[in-house]
Amino acid sequence: MNKKKMIRVITHVCVFAMLLTFFTGVASGADLSEIRKNGVLRHLGVPYANFVTGSGDGIDVEMAKLFAQHLGVKYVYVKTSWSDVIGDLSGKKVIARGKDIEVIGDVPVKGDIIANGLTVLPWRQKIVNYSIPAFPTQVWILARADSPIKPIKPSGDTDRDIASVKSLLKGRAVLGVAKTCLDPSLYGIKDTGARVKLFEGNLNELAPAVINGDADATLLDVPDALIALEKWGGEVKVIGPVSHAQCMGFAFAKTSPRLLEAFNRFFKECKNNGTYLRLVRKYYPAVFTYYPEFFEEK
Repeated sequence: MNKKKMIRVITHVCVFAMLLTFFTGVASGADLSEIRKNGVLRHLGVPYANFVTGSGDGIDVEMAKLFAQHLGVKYVYVKTSWSDVIGDLSGKKVIARGKDIEVIGDVPVKGDIIANGLTVLPWRQKIVNYSIPAFPTQVWILARADSPIKPIKPSGDTDRDIASVKSLLKGRAVLGVAKTCLDPSLYGIKDTGARVKLFEGNLNELAPAVINGDADATLLDVPDALIALEKWGGEVKVIGPVSHAQCMGFAFAKTSPRLLEAFNRFFKECKNNGTYLRLVRKYYPAVFTYYPEFFEEK
């Protein structure tokens, strides 16, 4: 190999190493000044419902793109999974222990913001910081339309409604997904006498799994349930809630406080000027029927 060719090879290797370090090897999440210096905002997204559709759009995809534009940096989408997304942001591999966590190791940081309809859960708050609430949710039980399990009549008391729903689950096979907001252990589903089945597929596949007879019912959160009712309205029904009202938000590393502050200011501006409401109407028009107060102008 001649000298010029060797220099070119060494140069290419060095550039590749720098890019690899930037995208996968940093030890902690970048804060605002670093992101502006690097010129890139990396959006960690799990394909889920209408937040990240997997087709290049979704309400959270559009919001992340607008935020990158607001910062004057390039937008980069980094596809991830529910099992990896927290580590991809925080640099820590964790196991949820009820409302707490156990850190079991370090992993490469791959992104700067999680935007995929991430429900606020106590164990997640131990490892990431959330934006101001962005979307309302709740965990419901969904069953086939022809199921003998009958929907409850809302009483106006959430605790009573939850108890009524749980009383219907004894002996039933109920689907859930571990390490997500649909983890049956978070809602005491096993204690009802139900046969808990942990689903290995995508959250978007839970409703079809019930329709196909893989279980008697499934846990499903509001955004996914609204889509299921729209797609398969004659084949599924909502039985009732197994959780109190929850909210979703955008997540940031504990090492990125200035980035979080910048996003909250940006998000409030989007809410005030109508940008965010237009996106909600585009991707989740039915949510206003169930949670009109969440989107009321204060």
